Amino acid sequence: MNEKLTNDLKEAMMARDELRVSTIRFLMADMKNLKIEKQRELEDEDIAILLERQVKRHRESIEAFEKGNRTEMAAKEKKELSILQSYLPEQMSREEIEKEVTLVIASSGASSITEMGRLRGMLSAKLKGKADMGLVSDLVKQKLS
Repeated sequence: MNEKLTNDLKEAMMARDELRVSTIRFLMADMKNLKIEKQRELEDEDIAILLERQVKRHRESIEAFEKGNRTEMAAKEKKELSILQSYLPEQMSREEIEKEVTLVIASSGASSITEMGRLRGMLSAKLKGKADMGLVSDLVKQKLS
């Protein structure tokens, strides 16, 4: 992943794509900080978690900018979000996520919202990096309510 980002950064610099350059540089800086924090080389799973965090931040920023009628800032965040999402593994559709949530609930025998934490742990292990965990939580709440 690190090699791919480095190559994409070079290509973006050659193409003078400032938005792509700044987005990739920001991601690489976060990766470097995480590497220092963990005191080891990062694995693809670590990078995927970091990407998910950045995607979540961008979604929250887009929502905040749209509420504040800052359409130009929201548009910039959306472009950065699409760049970041291109590095994530292919995401599952809502229907696929719903199917997985239903299967886990049925196999665990969960019947009340008090078991949500345990279910989220099970689903997180299966869906991490493939699905928006906020959506997964919402679906679990709906199914158990």
